[in-house]
This record gives sequence, structure tokens and C-alpha cells, in this order.
Amino acid sequence: MNAQPPLRGQHLLLADRRFATGASWLARLLSPGFQRLLDTIDRGLEEGAIEATLPDGSFRVLGGRKPGPVAVVELKNWRPLVRLVTTGSVGWYRSWAEGEWTSPDPVPIFDLFMRNRHPLGELGRAQGPLRLFNLVLHAFRRNSRANARKNIAFHYDLGNDFYEQWLDRTMSYSSALFAEPISESESLEAAQHRKVSALLDRLDLRPGSRLLEIGCGWGGLAEIAAAGYGADVTGITLSVEQKAYADARIAAAGLSDRARFEICDYRDVPGQFDAVASVEMVEAVGEEYWPAYMEAIARALKPGGRAAIQYIDIDDAIFESYRTDADFIQTYIFPGGMLISESRFRAAAEKAGLRWEQQSLHRFGLHYSETLRRWRESFDRAVAADTLPKGFDEAFVKLWRFYLMYCEGGFAGGGIDVVQVTLVKP
Repeated sequence: MNAQPPLRGQHLLLADRRFATGASWLARLLSPGFQRLLDTIDRGLEEGAIEATLPDGSFRVLGGRKPGPVAVVELKNWRPLVRLVTTGSVGWYRSWAEGEWTSPDPVPIFDLFMRNRHPLGELGRAQGPLRLFNLVLHAFRRNSRANARKNIAFHYDLGNDFYEQWLDRTMSYSSALFAEPISESESLEAAQHRKVSALLDRLDLRPGSRLLEIGCGWGGLAEIAAAGYGADVTGITLSVEQKAYADARIAAAGLSDRARFEICDYRDVPGQFDAVASVEMVEAVGEEYWPAYMEAIARALKPGGRAAIQYIDIDDAIFESYRTDADFIQTYIFPGGMLISESRFRAAAEKAGLRWEQQSLHRFGLHYSETLRRWRESFDRAVAADTLPKGFDEAFVKLWRFYLMYCEGGFAGGGIDVVQVTLVKP
């Protein structure tokens, strides 16, 4: 008898501990108020519309006053709205996973809520005691030295064999930078190379320049920096799986004399470097540790050294609301993480003694939406072809697909962005 492979990724599915995700008794208790809630959503949708089929079979259009995305949603019962108003995106996911609402394409829903973030206000975020409860539990997962490795392993050590199935051949797990206008004719691999080159070009690298990469991923940037720029690269990570892949990659490329990888916390990096590169790392460290991250960059740079940073930015106007609500991403995907706004990033960098080059700022959020769309399509192909590694069950697949759709819609809606910026140590 063949033994079944052990299930993988179950720790993500259990991350909510089933706390604060709504309840059927609440749906019955609050049912008279649902039409009023739909009225509130209707008023808040200044752009785009939701075509909703309600539990009693009736049809209603919410919004539709100005052009924008159109989402098609069927509510099987009223529980999704209870979960939405009490526990925000965490409950909205649980409701989708349990089949309480369906949509032929959920991406426009996430786009609409982000696009109309100002008129919708707090709608879609956890409220009351449940919001505080979720936030307290999230705080226990902050990225202290003791927790940081666990949090990284939670996500990145799902297995290189998993990520290989749906990332492109560069194994880049961050936004690509496409030629504009974005076209299907450009491959994701080519756009990822453009992203890395754009970042490295900020650093004035010369043959022999010492480059530190904070959060080296699977080694793609280090390979290009060593082979194409002649840099001497040190990459750090807390992921055992990523380091193993990056080591093998650099060895296969014959670059072991120019690039090396270490399991090292960014707070513990010794020595100084001519340049620092870091791609989508700052949002992983969490608000409490942003100063430490900036100070680590400042310590690592020689006077006159340059840092090129790619990070995910959240609209300053919604940051305070966002920071007090542990959302779907923080609960299930990136424990301990938090997006940073431009003003806060700049303030933390300047406090650490780094000069923020405002003229170097480059925003390309729609490129991230396109990157995520292509990842999702690749993931779906892998699922359809049954090429995902054994052990990932249907519940995990649904969670991962929701994650990719949620982020795709968020970037399309404009409340979150991806940015490259240059920092200089005077």
C-alpha cells in the first residue's frame, strides 16, 4: 500500500487559529442590517461597480456611477458580510474558502476596495474587540531575532520545488519591470532582468565593488551583479532553502569566487561595503524594526556608498487604519510584516543618516499587478497539470490563489505601489 505524502503548507491554513472570522449566529442576528450595509458599499463605490446576486436570489448593482472595474459576486448567505465587517480581509478569505461567496474573477473586488479606499473608509477592516484581538496575536509574531527565522521559514521554506513550479526561470519573487506600454509579448523573465538591472544601475558598481544584498532570495540579483557588473557580492538570508538554492546556482554559473551567501540577520552584518541592494525586504521586517533596518544599511555602507532599495509602499492616507488591523496577508502569508508608507520610509532613512534621493524615486505598481497576474496563471497551470509537489492539498491551493488575486487587485487599485529609490551615505 502506497503511503500518502505528508501535507505541506498546513501551517499557513491554520495561521488564523480560527479566531475572529465571523459566525453563522451573528449572520442571523444581524440580517436586518445587511441592506443598510449594502447601501454603505453602494455609496462608497465612486469608481466601478459590483454586480451582486444576493442570498434571496435578487440582483443588485452597487456603485456604477463612474467607470472602473466591474466585479461579479454571488452571496450564498449573509455570513460573508458579517465576516467582512467584523474581521475584514481575514474573514472575507475564510468566507470565500468555505464557499459562502463566489465570483468568476475575484481580482476586481480587491481592486474596487483599494481604488475606493477613501470613500469606503474602515469598511473591509476588522472592527471592535475582534480587531484588537487579531492585532495582539499578530504582535506575538513580530520579527524579533527569536521570531525572524521562524517567520521567514513560515513562507519561504515551503520548498524550492514549490516556487520553481510557478515563478519564472530567474526565480525572482518580487515585481518585474516591464517595458511600457506593458505587453504580453515581453516575457516575465525579460522584465525581471530589467528590474534587477535598473536597481543595480543605481549603485555605480565597478569591477571589484563590494556589494551587500539584504534578503538575497534565490540568488538571481547576486548572479547578475557578479557576472554582469564584476561585483564581489555577499548575500544574506534567513531561509535555509533559499541559501541552498542560491549556493547551487552560483556554483553552476562558475561565480563562487565572486558571490557567496550567508544565513545572517540583517542586524548582525559585519564589515562595510561599497553598495547595498535590497529588494522588497523592508516590508518584511515590521514597523518596530524599520529603524534597525535603516541603521543596518547605514552601518554597512562606506562613506559615499549607495543603497538601492525596492519596496512596497502603502498610501500615507490609509496607513494609520492599516497599521491597527492585522489583515489577510499578515495573518496567513507574511507573519510579522507590515507595509511602509513613503513618508515613514524617508523619515527612518534620514534619521539613520542616509540621504533620500527624491529625484530617483520610480513607482511602477501596475507592473506588480501584471507580475502577479502572470504568477497566478502559471500557478493555475501547475495545478491543472498536477505538477505541484505532492503534499499541497486543495485548501492550500485555494489559499495561495486567493493570496495572488488579493495582491494583484491591490496593486491595480493603486493604494499600494512598488517603488525603487536610492539612498546615499554622506
